[in-house]
Amino acid sequence: MIDLTTLIAYIIIVTGFVFIPGPATLLTIARATSSGTRAGLATGLGIAAGDIIHTFLAIVGISAIIAASAVLFSIIKYLGAAYLVYLGIKAILAKAPTDMSSGALPVSPRRAFHQAILAEVLNPKTALFFLAFLPQFVNPQAGPVTVQLVTLGVIFVLLGLMSTVVFALGAGGLGNFLRRNPTVLRWQGKVVGGIYCALGVRLAMQDR
Repeated sequence: MIDLTTLIAYIIIVTGFVFIPGPATLLTIARATSSGTRAGLATGLGIAAGDIIHTFLAIVGISAIIAASAVLFSIIKYLGAAYLVYLGIKAILAKAPTDMSSGALPVSPRRAFHQAILAEVLNPKTALFFLAFLPQFVNPQAGPVTVQLVTLGVIFVLLGLMSTVVFALGAGGLGNFLRRNPTVLRWQGKVVGGIYCALGVRLAMQDR
């Protein structure tokens, strides 16, 4: 069992980390602003699901294999970057709606959820983060290491989900207001697409 002092320190560090704007936050804000609060929340859930997968990969050792193989790391990195750029180009080229009164939105919550899972899983930097960060709070003398890693991973996922929910609610409300403006409707896809492309380029240029 993780001692209370270590657990509190971990929670404080992770809380600060997840509320600092990063790729997950930007993805959530972009999706919530363009496609509504529900799509933003679905994106947050998708990112959380991706982080659960990364926790599992760290526990079974697959993340260590990715970290040790420069070729495998690069393959996953460029796949993730290409997927983000693909989403960005698709958003940029999509025909801008002229009337939102029908309630139609660019991306459904289900699609936003699936896209967020794939984007998060294909980010090897997240895999390396879980591999390097979680073990720092594990004490082999405090009980089964696997149980401790699962506990730390679940806490991270829940705090991260709380963060994306907050950002999704805020951005979703702002998006509802902005989408009443015809000019915003014409440019929102290009702005959101630009954010996705920028995140893809950023991922492609990162080293291990």
